[in-house]
Amino acid sequence: MRKNKALLIFSIFVFAFLFVPLLIIVVTAFGEAPTITFPIKGFTFKWFANVFKSKAFVDSLILSGKLALYATLVALLVGIPAAYAISRFSMKGKGLLKSFFLSPTIVPGVVVGYSIFQFAILKLHMPVFQGLLLGHFLVVLPYIIRVVGSSLEQFDFSIEEAAWSLGCNKVQAFFKVVLPNITSGISAAFMLAFINSFNNIPVSMFLKGPGISTLPTTLMNYIEYNYDPTVSAVSVLLMLATIVIMFIVEKTLGIAAFTK
Repeated sequence: MRKNKALLIFSIFVFAFLFVPLLIIVVTAFGEAPTITFPIKGFTFKWFANVFKSKAFVDSLILSGKLALYATLVALLVGIPAAYAISRFSMKGKGLLKSFFLSPTIVPGVVVGYSIFQFAILKLHMPVFQGLLLGHFLVVLPYIIRVVGSSLEQFDFSIEEAAWSLGCNKVQAFFKVVLPNITSGISAAFMLAFINSFNNIPVSMFLKGPGISTLPTTLMNYIEYNYDPTVSAVSVLLMLATIVIMFIVEKTLGIAAFTK
């Protein structure tokens, strides 16, 4: 009984440690003072309006959305066949191949960003947006492979073999049999990859350029010279967007899409 109470108290402290700072950010976004203060004085929505009046924030928001979408779509094109090959076939070096695809989750984002900066930007003189796209692609690819691979591990490949025997070639069987059965995993992978790309900072900090900056890096730069509640307002909007996306995933796919 005492152990259960101690565990409950510990859990409360952990959740408080995680959520109280977020609650403070939400509250400070509505304060009237020109600086972030807690508790707030007055109540206003002007800082949210200030976000959309700022060209830097609007442009970086659009850029982040486009970048996250493109990186996720490219990662799906690469990750789905890779996850299928890893799950479907037995091959030499399978563990090494899997580790290679999942390596960006092991290597710190700062290292990934600096490496791509040295190779793609300095050596190959790649344009800034393409360099950012490459960096975000490498960051989100492991999420695609992991989630889609988990769905494929639950898939009965004898169904695919039955399609072969009924006249489908391997490509047709893949698109008509395999893909429809793992759509929940693909959708969940898309959501996770998109959110992680949109919110990425370490890689984006190295690969941004003049006039090309993602929303998180623009927010970081803004904090260096300003300390008004606009920062809190942007953070609240990002939290709301993430909550909405996860709510849609839960209602359409269910939380099992992330775990099965």
